[in-house]
Amino acid sequence: MTKKIGFLLFPGFPMACLTSVIEPLRAANEISRTTAFEWTLVAEASRAVQSSAGIPFEPQTLLEDVDEVDYLLLLSAPAVKFADPRSAAHLRRLGRHGCTLGAISGGVFPLVRSGAVPGERLSVHWCYEAAFATEFPEIPHSDEVIEVSRRCVTASGAAAAFDLALGFIDAALGGHVATEVACWFQHPMMRKIGVKQSVPVHLTGSIQDDLSPIVSRAIEVFAADMTTPVSVAELAERLDISPRHLERSFKQATGQNPTTYFRWLRMQAARQIVMYTNDAVADVAAAVGYASAKHFTRHYRAEYGLSPQEDRKRINLYRTEGNRPVPSV
Repeated sequence: MTKKIGFLLFPGFPMACLTSVIEPLRAANEISRTTAFEWTLVAEASRAVQSSAGIPFEPQTLLEDVDEVDYLLLLSAPAVKFADPRSAAHLRRLGRHGCTLGAISGGVFPLVRSGAVPGERLSVHWCYEAAFATEFPEIPHSDEVIEVSRRCVTASGAAAAFDLALGFIDAALGGHVATEVACWFQHPMMRKIGVKQSVPVHLTGSIQDDLSPIVSRAIEVFAADMTTPVSVAELAERLDISPRHLERSFKQATGQNPTTYFRWLRMQAARQIVMYTNDAVADVAAAVGYASAKHFTRHYRAEYGLSPQEDRKRINLYRTEGNRPVPSV
C-alpha cells in the first residue's frame, strides 16, 4: 500500500529538511521498483512559499483541501504564525481522522500552536529548546533526534529528517531497502528512537558527547533549570566531587572554568528567547537566572556585541526583508 506524505510549508522553512525526506523516499521507490511512497507540497494559500534559502516552492494543494494523507509534516521557522485562522482547525481535523501529524525542526512550533497533538512528547532542536520551553512550559519535549508515536512524529533537523525517512522505508519495505538507500546517499547509519542530539561545545572543535562524564553530567544538571542556576560548589556537591576537581575537569575539556562556560549556556538560552519570543528583557533575564535585567544586559552585550533590545530589533528588521523569518535549521 502506498504511503502518502504531505509537507505543509511555511515561509522561511529550511529547504534541507524537505529534501532530506523526499530524496530517500524517491530512492526507495526506485530501488524497490514500486510506488511505496507519494508526496505532495501543501500550503495555506495558493502562492509560492519561499524557503530559508530564498528559493520558492509552489504548493500542489491547499491545507483546507488535504484529505487522504498518512502523514502531514510541518516545516517552518519557529516564529511563523498561521496566516489563515482556520489552519489549526484543519490540522486538528486531520489528526482526528487518522492522519499522523508531525514536524521537522522549527515546524514543531506551529504544530503545538495548533493544539492538534496535546500530550505528545516532541523532539525539539537544541537551538530552539529555550524558546520552546518559554512559550510552551507545559509541553513535554526531548533532546532526542527523533520522537515517534502513533499520533505524532517529530525530527530535530535535516539529518534527523533523513533518519525519519529511513524509518518510514524500513517499516514499509524492510531493513534491506532502508540500508541500501542509506548507502546511496553515504548516510553512515540510521539513528532510531532514543538517540540524543549532538550539541557543540563552546569554543572547541568537539561536541558535547565527547566530554568526560563529569563535565557532561555537570552541564546536564546546570541546564535542567536555568531560572535558578546552581553554583559551582552546589554542583560539585551533587556530583560528589570537590569544586577544584570540577574546575580542573572543565578546564581540561573546554578550556574554560565552569562559571564562564555556564554563563555562555545562559546567554545561548537567552538569545533563543530574544529571537523567537516577544518577552520583555526582564522576563528573559529571569528565565536564565538573572535577578537584575541590567546585569543580564551587560553580560548579553559582552557576549554578542549589542543589547537584547538591539539584537531583537536587528533580527526583526531582517525578518521583514522578503518576508523571511530567521533563522531556521
